[in-house]
Amino acid sequence: MARAKALPPAGDIEIRLLRIFRAVVDCGGFTAAEVELNIGRAAISMHMADLEKRLGLRLCQRGRAGFSLTEEGRQVHAACLRLFSALENFRTEVDTLHARLRGALDIGIIDNLVTMPRMQVTDALAALKAAGPDVRVNIRMIPPNDIERGVLDGSLHIGVTPALRVLPGLDYRPLYDEDSRLYCGAGHPLFTLADEAITDEQIARAEAVAPTYAQTLEARALHRPLRTTATATDREGVAFLILTGRYIGYLPTHYAELWVGQGRMRALRPDDYRYTTEFRIVTAKGRQPNLVLRTYLALLERDTGLAAPAAEPRDLRFDSDAG
Repeated sequence: MARAKALPPAGDIEIRLLRIFRAVVDCGGFTAAEVELNIGRAAISMHMADLEKRLGLRLCQRGRAGFSLTEEGRQVHAACLRLFSALENFRTEVDTLHARLRGALDIGIIDNLVTMPRMQVTDALAALKAAGPDVRVNIRMIPPNDIERGVLDGSLHIGVTPALRVLPGLDYRPLYDEDSRLYCGAGHPLFTLADEAITDEQIARAEAVAPTYAQTLEARALHRPLRTTATATDREGVAFLILTGRYIGYLPTHYAELWVGQGRMRALRPDDYRYTTEFRIVTAKGRQPNLVLRTYLALLERDTGLAAPAAEPRDLRFDSDAG
């Protein structure tokens, strides 16, 4: 493809095409980006061709071999992230000129936290909407790695993640601790036994479900002795298999409480088989928060005593082999 002699000024059309390009790269291809962008693959292909024509560059390879970026595409993607970060900073500075709260709060959260009894995130969102009725809240339920990447590239203002690692470009503030215990479902051989009658050997022989998502060292150490014959990508999947009455597995106590109350699940020797996971608020380090984000953080701090970001990383018991 011939290179353009001069790049035309970037307007609304170019910005829109670059946003589509970023979504395609983040999703790993045209097909996966259809859901994210809510447009068809043919339209995405047309927009990408238009962008390549405007830039005079070949950005990606697509075909039977799959989707991949060219070297020029990788460089354009990196520049694209810097551009959107600069646009976000511009919006931040303009927002500070308004006394009235307006704009968006884009927040990333991992799955199955809505049943936490300490509703800091929910309560602070309620207070934010009371303070700024025009604020638009956008929540994305995604894995911790995607949350961190979104906060880093500016597509998310804030995230809630388990304490798995510390990245240099992010600030972390402790939010709350989550208790997890080992459960079995009704119909399992261990379900009707008293805790004192259940031995370590019986637990080690029972078929177990293990998560494939990243965990702390403490959690991984407790899963290691189990006889894992099934896996799940999220905690809902773990619950599905425990409820079959064929598997044992770890779940957060707040998430399992519904089934425990219905008599469909029980914790096994809860004083011995349990662990705690710290959850944290994640924001970008060195990036001036917009007025909406500043207000939300202040509400979290008011309602929960949210601490300032730690100057030094804490010992997070991170397992480098975790996903």
